[in-house]
Amino acid sequence: MSSLPPIADIDLRRATLCQILHWLAAGRTQPGKLAEVYLGAIDRINPQINAYVDVSPVLFTEQARMAELRRRDGVIGRLDGVPIAIKDNFDIAGWPTRSGMPSSEQPAEQDAHVVARLRASGAVLAGKTNMDEGALGAVTNNPHTGPTHNPFRNGYTAGGSSGGAAAAVASGLAVAAIGSDSLGSIRIPASYCGVFALKPTQGEISARGMAPAARRLDAVGLIARGVDDLTVLLQVLAGYDAEDARSRRRRVALSLPDWEPGKLRCGVLPNLAALGVQQDVIDVFEAALQKLDRELGECRTVDFDDWHFARARRAGLLLMESEMLGTFSAQLANTQHPVSSSFRRMLDYAARKTAADYAEADRVLDAATLKMRRLFAQIDVLVMPTTPQGAFPLDGPVPDTQADLTSFANLAGCPAVSIPMGTLPNGLPIGMQLVGARGSDLRLLELAAVWSATLDVTPDYPIIP
Repeated sequence: MSSLPPIADIDLRRATLCQILHWLAAGRTQPGKLAEVYLGAIDRINPQINAYVDVSPVLFTEQARMAELRRRDGVIGRLDGVPIAIKDNFDIAGWPTRSGMPSSEQPAEQDAHVVARLRASGAVLAGKTNMDEGALGAVTNNPHTGPTHNPFRNGYTAGGSSGGAAAAVASGLAVAAIGSDSLGSIRIPASYCGVFALKPTQGEISARGMAPAARRLDAVGLIARGVDDLTVLLQVLAGYDAEDARSRRRRVALSLPDWEPGKLRCGVLPNLAALGVQQDVIDVFEAALQKLDRELGECRTVDFDDWHFARARRAGLLLMESEMLGTFSAQLANTQHPVSSSFRRMLDYAARKTAADYAEADRVLDAATLKMRRLFAQIDVLVMPTTPQGAFPLDGPVPDTQADLTSFANLAGCPAVSIPMGTLPNGLPIGMQLVGARGSDLRLLELAAVWSATLDVTPDYPIIP
């Protein structure tokens, strides 16, 4: 046992995943202590922000106890004893998978693939986090489970659809979180809540056991308080799954993080204002680029005249709405526990479309793949704001543009990382997005680590509501 003093509770909630792992290995803390601290924080703070919709203190404590036994016996997993939150569209055996819907109380029979991997690594499943109804939204203002409040400002959105996951990590209610990302559902809340997020290359992490939004767009997403944490989670969760039709069996490993800084080719968009990006976001983004001048290498303006961001996002949304007609057919037919009128209205829109309309939307994915190939033949990384705006009031109008800048990575199947890049004039955080070619996940994470260190704007966690 370590002779150093114990770690303060607030520091256990402030620390990154990598720091927690170091303290566990050094005997500075124990899984039982982590469970006590995080359960206490959830009990105090979750009523204010509504990040979690399902927590079992008994199961939380029992998982921590088993982790302590494994550590005592010397046979441990990579994440043994670390509390990880799970978005409520992933199956956890014995827990209902509600997906933000009103009527799904039947417990899942087996774990989702990522949940099984987390269990095998020794992680403590902290609970299920709030989300938009059916994952069809980017606000997490759920009519059945209530809104998730941004930890920085009560009454403001945490983003979505993985808003509960981002809020839990930012406010120190979980060390990291697993969510889903179909058009930006991990990166949008990461931008609004000031945390780090990775949408991996399509198929890099199996989505089996995750309620689908649109299978050709869906990706398992990761949220944490540090870039290195995302790398650890990716290494634990990535890998081929023969039971997932879109899982990738690679002939070669992920591209190594071996860029030479002086040879980096960085692409930026020519006119962010024309894409609907608010001026205060542009100001923070341009200030960040100036601060990163040496780290950007050769910075080029890339041609996106052949890509209509809003139209492409709408095509992806139609694919989601169309597939959800089948995924949630039982919920749509349930008159005793009806879905919201807004959710039904969005799916009714898809029901009125023709097969030709769907095929036209589906062709956008091929166009995105070709655009991605041409783009990354010229540059190594595309950098832009994660979202066109910062967090906004929950009781105000919802911008249509939230996923305009994030949707390209889903449509093209390529990886994207969101990091905090600064603070807007109203005091709320805003994120920067790095997008790379398929398979460049580790390179993007390395670059994100370098840029984050240079920007030095990571919030002081936990954010206290």
